[in-house]
Order: sequence, then C-alpha cells, then structure tokens
Amino acid sequence: MSKRHFVLLLLLFINHTFLQAQQKYTLSGTISEATSNETLIGVTIAFPSLKTGVTTNEYGFYSITLPKGEYNVIISYLGFQDIRETVRLNTNLKKDFNLTEETEQLEEVIVTDEAERLDIKKPQMSVNTLAVKTIKQIPVVLGEADVIKSLLLLPGVSNAGEASSGFNVRGGAVDQNLILLDEATIFNSSHLFGFFSVFNPDAIKDVKLFKGGIPSRYGGRVSSVLEIFQKEGNSKEVKVNGGIGAVASRLLVEGPIIKDKTSFLVGGRASYAHLFLPLFDVNNKAYFYDLNTKFNHKINDRNNIFLSGYFGRDLFSINDSFVNTYGNAVGNFRWNHLFSDKLFSNLSVIYSDYFYGLELDFVGFEWDSGIQNFNLKYDLKHYLNDRFQLNYGINNIYYVFNPGKIKPNREDSGIVADQLTKKYANETAAYVDIEHKVTERLSLNYGLRVSHFNRLGQDEFFVYENDDPVFFDPFLLVYREGTPIDTINPGRGSSLEKFTNLEPRLSLSYNFNGKSSIKASYTRLAQYLHLLSNTNSPTPLDVWTPSGPFVEPQLLDQYAIGYFQNIKDGEYSFETELFYKDIKNRIDYIDGADLIANDAIEQVILNGEARAYGLELLLRKNEGRLKGWLAYTLSKSEQRTPGRIPSFDNGRSNMETGINFGEWYNTPYDKTHDIAVFGSYDFNTKWNFNANFVFQTGQPTNYPIGQFEFQGLTIPFYGPRNEERLPDYHRLDISATLTPKRNGRKKVQSEWVFSIYNVYNRMNAASINFRENEDTGRNEALRTSIFGIIPAITYNFKF
Repeated sequence: MSKRHFVLLLLLFINHTFLQAQQKYTLSGTISEATSNETLIGVTIAFPSLKTGVTTNEYGFYSITLPKGEYNVIISYLGFQDIRETVRLNTNLKKDFNLTEETEQLEEVIVTDEAERLDIKKPQMSVNTLAVKTIKQIPVVLGEADVIKSLLLLPGVSNAGEASSGFNVRGGAVDQNLILLDEATIFNSSHLFGFFSVFNPDAIKDVKLFKGGIPSRYGGRVSSVLEIFQKEGNSKEVKVNGGIGAVASRLLVEGPIIKDKTSFLVGGRASYAHLFLPLFDVNNKAYFYDLNTKFNHKINDRNNIFLSGYFGRDLFSINDSFVNTYGNAVGNFRWNHLFSDKLFSNLSVIYSDYFYGLELDFVGFEWDSGIQNFNLKYDLKHYLNDRFQLNYGINNIYYVFNPGKIKPNREDSGIVADQLTKKYANETAAYVDIEHKVTERLSLNYGLRVSHFNRLGQDEFFVYENDDPVFFDPFLLVYREGTPIDTINPGRGSSLEKFTNLEPRLSLSYNFNGKSSIKASYTRLAQYLHLLSNTNSPTPLDVWTPSGPFVEPQLLDQYAIGYFQNIKDGEYSFETELFYKDIKNRIDYIDGADLIANDAIEQVILNGEARAYGLELLLRKNEGRLKGWLAYTLSKSEQRTPGRIPSFDNGRSNMETGINFGEWYNTPYDKTHDIAVFGSYDFNTKWNFNANFVFQTGQPTNYPIGQFEFQGLTIPFYGPRNEERLPDYHRLDISATLTPKRNGRKKVQSEWVFSIYNVYNRMNAASINFRENEDTGRNEALRTSIFGIIPAITYNFKF
C-alpha cells in the first residue's frame, strides 16, 4: 500500500470516528402526575454522568440532545418519588414519565414543592415562586387563602396598606405589573376593593413573579410580570374539593370526559357576608363571585388543545341608591403542537375585558367604562442541544378603551346620554430569547424584543394652540388646563401616533461550586398603557388610557446583581440582590387634576420620570418540619416632573416650575424598610401551625404644615409632595390547621383552619385626616384604621 493510500484511509477512519463521536440524539417527552395526568412545571431531568439536565416547560414538556450512549437518568420533583432509569440513546427517543406523590410520615423529612427551590446554575434571577400548598398555609385576613397577599411576604413586594388593591414591585406602581392568568391579561386583581384577590387557589397550578431579568417573551409593563397557570383538570377520575369560610365559600370539580385524553375543570367562589346585613337593619351590600373553567383535549402525541376562562364580578351598594359593579372576563384558546422532538409551539387566541359600572339613583344616571383587548400570539421553543435553547415568537394586541358612558336611569333625571370618546390602539411585538450554557460554570440568557404601538384614530380629537394641552401660568406659578381651539375627526382607519422600541434583555449566572453563584441582569421594557389614578391604591373607577400624541410610553432600564447560595444540600437557601430602576415618561398630574369623566385627559397630565433602587435579602428553610423564610427589603422609590424646556416656537417662553418645583419626591409606595417572616411547623400528622410577621416603614403622605384665614375660612396649606409619612405598619398573624385522621371507609378528606389576623390588635393607620375641633377650634389628627384583630374558621374538603 502506498503512503498516499495509507494517509487517505487514515483520514477516512479519523473522520468516521469523529462523526461517530459527534452523533447525537434527542430524548423528549411530557412529565405528569400519575393520579391525575396533570402536567408538572419545572421537573428536573438530570444526567449525573454528564453533569447536565433540563427542566419541563409550562406544559410539562422537556427535550434534551445528548451524544449517543447509555445513561442513567433521574427524574425528580420534590414532594414526589424520584424515578431512576437507564436510557439508551441510539436514536431519537420520546419517553413520558408519571410521577407518584410521596406518602408523608411524621418521622420523615417533609419538604416544600420544587417550584420554590433556588436554582443556582440558571441565569434567571429576580424571580420568586410560591407553591399553592404554601399559599394555603399563609394566614390572611378572614381566613381566605390569597395569592396576592402571599406575594406581599416576598422581598421587593408591598402594597399601599390593608384592604388596598394590587401590589407594588421594587418601588413600581400597580399599573406597571403585567398580571397573566393562563396568558390572559387581568386588569384588576382585587375583589371587594382589595380585601381578596381574584385568584381561586383551588384552581391554580403555578405562580411565578418576575421582578427583574424578565425574559423577552414578556412585555408591556415596566415593573413586573405575575404569571399564573390554572390546573388542566384530572383526566383519570372525578375529584371535588372546596371550602366554607367566614365570608365566602368555594367549590371546584374536575374530571375526565374521555379518560386519559380529555378533561374539564370548573371552579366557583362566592361571598355571602352581605346576606346577614338585613339582620342588623343594614340595607348595604358588598359581595363578589367568580368562575374558573378549563377544558383540555389530547388530539394525539403531537397536538393538545386547551380552552380556559375566568369570569368575576363585584357589587357594592349603599341603600340601593349607589351601586358599583366591576370585574374581569377572560377567555383563551391554546393549541400546543410538537413539530419535532426539538421544536415545541403554542398558539393562543385571547380575549380580555375589564368592566366598571356605577349607578347613582339619587342623581339619576348610570356610568359604564372599561378596557378590552384581543390578543393573538404564537410562541416557539427550539431545543437545539444541551447548551442552547431558542425561544421566539410574535403577538398582536388590539385595544378598545371606553373612558365612560353616561346614560339616565329614570325619565325625570334630566340627564342626557353621553359617550366619552373611545380610544383604540394596536400593539405588535416580536421577540427572540436564547438560553446559552457557555461552560459548566457560566450560563447566559439574552434576547431582544421589538415592540410597535399604533395609537389609532378616534371619532373626536382636540387640537390645541401651539399643540400644548397644558398651560403654565407664570404669574400664579401653576399649571392650568389648555383650551382646545378645534375638534377634528381623524377616523379609526388613521393613525394619531406611532412608537417603536427595542427592548434588549441580558442575564448571566456564574456557578462557583454547584452550591453558590453570582448573577447579573439588564432589562429594557416599554409600557404603552397608563392607569389614571389620583389615589395611593387604585380603585375600580380608575381608567386606562393609551400612549399617544401627548402621552409618551414609559421606558424602563433596570440593572440587578446578586449572590445566591444553597446551604446544607438545599436545606437552606440564601439570596441577595441589588437593583436600580430608571423610568422615563412616568405620568404625573397637575394640582387639582380631575380624572373622572374627563374627555381630555391630556389637559391634566405631564410626563416625568421615576427611579427606584434597593437591596433585597431572602433566607429560606426548605426542609424539615419547620419551614419558612425571612425577607428584608431596603429601598427607595422617587418620582419627579421638572418644568418643560422653554420653547419660543410653540409660545412657551416662561421657565416652568414643574411638579413639586421639579424636585424628587417619594412615591406613594416608597417603603424604606420592609420585613416579612413566615414560618410553618408540622407538629404531627394532624396539626400544622403557621405564622407571619410584617413590618413596613410608614407610607408617604401629605400633612398640612400651616394654615391661613381667608374670608372667614381656615385654609390649610401643604409642603412638598409626600414629605411626611404615616406611622410604621406592623402586625402578627397565626393559624392552625387540623387534619382529622382519615376513615378508610370514607372518601372525604377534610381539614379545619383556625386563624387570627393581627393577633395583638395593632390599629395600623390607613390614613390620617385633619379636622377642626368644634370645642377648642384647634386642628386635630384623626386616624383611620381598617382592621383590628380578626379571628376566622374555614372548613376545607376534598373527595
């Protein structure tokens, strides 16, 4: 054999060997719970010999590509028995797994759900998750398990006080949170003005809050994303569970339509405390009800469809002369399609509606307002290999804003029907997001979202002199509403204003030793919707309005860095983060702004800026009879609206003072110190005890700093905005859960929950008002408190 032939054969052999070494195959499938076929989110599929693995997505699907060979695989999800198997990869393999729930014994180590555990290696940061089991253990007012109230115990999350709507994240406003229920937007997350949230814990499967490092698939809000998924329904057997509480009851039924293929879920809640008011000769009413539904059908191994919905209503009335009705209605059709073992897709068609109605019988009119959107989105997950995952997609949202419609409710009212001008807009976005494992220690998540917002035409549009709807009076140093000089009808087919923004995202994780890591992230977000509210806690009367010719979209830049550590093999975990947020075009209101029934809202608002920065600490105990966490936040949240730059082109030639003389002032949700402690102790198989303690720096507010006499009247005057504070807020809540020993003959499992809210009866100030004492003539402070000590009993059952 010649030397040339020998070299050629050697090259062919090396090439063949190289190709064999590079041969890779894909293992994919779905992981679900054995007793119900409910898919599980975040299950770990680990390959110890390769020191790699993957987790299931929001629909329980996983995919990983590995070199040809035989491997030991461990499927683990805390609270369930591990599955250990050997898989041989010499071809692409589809393999589903069913996990069986562990039987808990007193002497065993009892753990929380996997969802709450800290993942050191993943670049995802500024994310908190809560298991439904934990949410149901947390003591809350009137004994009703509550998702939003539970989130308030996490670092960086607060609200405007007891019985207040919504929540604030890292110094952001309530309207800066994107709340998704099965991908549909929820515009108001509260029942009874903040006493309860709209989420039925019995129907919930997964809760995740993104405070920073937000993936590119999310957009439209600049503070946070709260993502909630409902259960899919038991496809093996019919199950019923519910509860009877002090003020409300709930019932949920789920089961198969076609066993192992098609299932349904229907859950409802309703309050009934108002039924007892007539016994005390009270003609007022305050109640809510809601309905959760879901249907899912497995067409084949590659196609699944889901149809889910939520409907909720609140009613509050005083002597039937004042009636207030509001609520959400959402629906979502989803189609999961598996193009291949590496490419997963989800197509969603979503409808969301928030309605607000007001009836004033003594005046003689009704008032309706709200916001609707229609959303079409298509998301794909491409599992390229064990080091790359590519997520990309598009979505389009069409909005209809109804600022209000007035109509008479009796013939003698003298009220003339009037529809405030409806507004329309369209928001389109495309994104790409890459999860990249660079080395065994370094992981990246980077992506880009491109958003485009088109403020569409409307029936009437005001034109102002010098294109300036807000006028500054240089003599009185105050802002006044501008006067329209003309009204045009641009038509819905036209465009009033267009905005396009690039929103890059980047996060990284550097793993030191498998037990600790540092993480950092940068997030750019654009928000095109604004909630018009002049109260610290939004009310149902608040109106959403789109960006347009006079209202710029809010733009956020957020930076975060943190250190994360698992201690004693995950028995404890420690997280700490530093964050800084800068927000442009945060709307502010001129003094005396009237937001209700205002058909020219641009006349009372200005574009300002906001910033927030702080430190978050979270120490968790994840295992054992005693579990819980300690959360601490040290932060600052400020806003300012400087005077607009003088311009002789539009006639504005005087230097403006801005709001609060252009100086930074505390936002209503600025809390310097925020401490929350939660603990849960399993005493034995019958008794479980829970407690939480909360301390917060008092909420910023305004107190009069002096007064003057004018035509016989005493007029108070105030200093800079939000310079004063309410007293510090703190309380202790406790609960005990009794689970009677189950009788083998009975199918019903039950438990009793005994709770006490605000154990030491702290009368926390919701507000402080000032009045003149009739006897002394001196001003005096009057504190208003919502809750004192409140005991409650709840009975839960399932069969």
